[in-house]
Amino acid sequence: MWKFFVYSFIGIFFFFVPVTIGETNTIMIDHLVGWVKQFFAPVLPYCALVLIFIGAIYPFIKGTWNKSFTDLSFSMLKVLGVVVSLMVVFNFGPSFVLSKDLGPFLYEKLAIPLGVLIPIGSIFLSLLVGYGLLEFIGVLCRPFMRPVFNTPGKSAVDAVASFVGSYSIGLMITNKVYKDGHYNHKEAVIIATGFSTVSATFMIIVANTLGIMEHWNLFFWFTLIVTFIVTAITVHIPPIRFESTETYNNQPYKEEVSRGTSLLNEAWLDAKDAVKQCNSLWENVKINIKDGVVMTMAILPSIMSVGLLGLIIAKYTPIIKYISFIFYPVLSLFPGIDVPVLAEASTISIIEMLLPAAIAQDADLVTRFTTGVMSISAIVFFSSVVPVILSTDIKIPIWKLVVIWFERVLLTLIITIPLALLIF
Repeated sequence: MWKFFVYSFIGIFFFFVPVTIGETNTIMIDHLVGWVKQFFAPVLPYCALVLIFIGAIYPFIKGTWNKSFTDLSFSMLKVLGVVVSLMVVFNFGPSFVLSKDLGPFLYEKLAIPLGVLIPIGSIFLSLLVGYGLLEFIGVLCRPFMRPVFNTPGKSAVDAVASFVGSYSIGLMITNKVYKDGHYNHKEAVIIATGFSTVSATFMIIVANTLGIMEHWNLFFWFTLIVTFIVTAITVHIPPIRFESTETYNNQPYKEEVSRGTSLLNEAWLDAKDAVKQCNSLWENVKINIKDGVVMTMAILPSIMSVGLLGLIIAKYTPIIKYISFIFYPVLSLFPGIDVPVLAEASTISIIEMLLPAAIAQDADLVTRFTTGVMSISAIVFFSSVVPVILSTDIKIPIWKLVVIWFERVLLTLIITIPLALLIF
């Protein structure tokens, strides 16, 4: 059982313990990513470009590019992602692509960081989920997770990994556990769309942009609680309510079965069983690095194409403004908020979660606070999370992701606005 203690401790330390190095206080994974980005800065744009190119041709090599309309659409969009990336890296093409807040923004703020984060994270992920910790925490959280979220106790690890680390890491864990038969499809959908939100690092960026860092503790814990309240509601309404309960490749579902002993003792026994059946460290690292690189190749070209199209629509057309009218009936019920700004910020959240903060940064405090909570709690956005979800083996149609986004935004607004008006 030394593997359980040593490997799990290293995994927890790298993913969940903030460490101050120099003037930066963040988790070790983030420090590692920062060092890699700093040390290899001149070559990273080209490394990301190689991953984007391989990711774009991968569906054609595997023969999966035309299996469905969704596969065909995203395969074409990945090719577009290569073209956009070439324009950004080599600085040629239309000015709207090379505008600082469009192509370069996506490449520098999303593509390169994710291209470094996911492969590095996958190495330490093998320590976090491969040696009994997942099973241990799963048993301890079972009495809470199953009644509230309709998911196994071990899904608590996914939620923590997303909030403290990254939604991409959280989705990597979800996908791995789903493929291993510990989640059925419905549970994987709940976790992917309900827990895989952006990390605390992104939340700091949002809070800074909105000028609410002086309320950081309130903002962080309020957002955390609201996000999970919304998830607890959406699991009981369509479309999630009617999702299939089949497992990946119809393998036997690995049920969390009570041993009839104390919760702590049961957690320990489950961890022991997991350690007995685990692969060697080298084998686990190899498997996870391979999965991480494949996921990175799938994500990056989609970010560069879908993200760019979304940002262009937001910047150069009135479409977002017109769609935002669907939120007016609900928002108009609450006096003291900037309805047009909050409606537009809510609508644009489906494109990129950082855009609502840019729109609402000059609004009143209640509107800014609500915008910040909404942009995190919405979870689903097309510049990154949607491509990540679609790159996993958890098959969710895009229209369902859009419906889930709308439900989450609406519920977040209804919960947050009255409380924000009371607080401020």
